[in-house]
Amino acid sequence: MISKVFKHTNFSWFRLIAALLGGLVLLFIISPLLGMVISTPVKTLVDTAAEQEVIDSIWLTIWVSMAATIVFSVLAIPLAYLLARYDFPLKRLVLGIIDLPVVVPHSAAGIAILGFIARDSFMGKTSSAVGLELIGAPAGIALAMAFVSIPFLINAAREGFALVPERLEKAALNLGASPATVFFTISLPLAWRSIVSGLVMMFARGMSEFGAVVIIAYHPMIAPVLIFERFGAFGLKYARPAAVLFIGVSLIVFVIIRLLSRKNKPNA
Repeated sequence: MISKVFKHTNFSWFRLIAALLGGLVLLFIISPLLGMVISTPVKTLVDTAAEQEVIDSIWLTIWVSMAATIVFSVLAIPLAYLLARYDFPLKRLVLGIIDLPVVVPHSAAGIAILGFIARDSFMGKTSSAVGLELIGAPAGIALAMAFVSIPFLINAAREGFALVPERLEKAALNLGASPATVFFTISLPLAWRSIVSGLVMMFARGMSEFGAVVIIAYHPMIAPVLIFERFGAFGLKYARPAAVLFIGVSLIVFVIIRLLSRKNKPNA
């Protein structure tokens, strides 16, 4: 009788075990964050939210990460299209280079970027000549954020372009459309879902970066650096409210961007 009930309800031990294991993973993710929120008194959180230093660091983190995402998307999206559509010598090497920032320790990435934009380097001299400061400035922070996060955009956009039927592009080309017209009127709109996902992930990853940014610019402090400084100087009790506040703001911004992107997508 029991076996008949299990059969009728499509019972599966595999699905049950998979659900239990998945639940443990979700618990592992949620528990530290929930514990941190519960351990932070509301009054302390309100007082921290009123501090100008905290407000400035969170705002700096958001707008610099957003600026880095927008600027570098102009370079990354066309590259993703080329990688999705064309085979060329050393393509696998290019794909490997794109993934390098994901595996390189971020402190090492910060040192590499610092050497690249140092005041005695070509990049540093060029930026100084046009009045743009990189070290200890938002522009340098943006470079560090973009370096560690751009693989997420390129890979997501490349997968999106790869899913676009080539026959549509070829048909448009045969009808006399230019490659640029095909890209902007066919490829880009059809791959938009994946591109938006990549943009959101790049933005979110940039906001959370610490290791590379702290080497380029300890000041002005983005939120992750501020949290680290408070933890090192005053301990967990003082750093935790800033961490909770930043996580909350990041979550709100992330959800808003997701909702806006869904409204702008066809058939979303």
